Amino acid sequence: MAYVISEDCIACGTCIDECPMGAISEGDIYVIDADACTECGTCADVCPSGAISQG
Repeated sequence: MAYVISEDCIACGTCIDECPMGAISEGDIYVIDADACTECGTCADVCPSGAISQG
């Protein structure tokens, strides 16, 4: 199951730089494209606000 970003997202951009698939889009709260996500978990590992988890 793809990772998802919760409302705890602070839109810092850390996850975008780390995603090897480019599956994360910017916004007030960032969004992960479930079809592009390979479930590697890199984004969740680097998120400073703990806003990313497996959906």
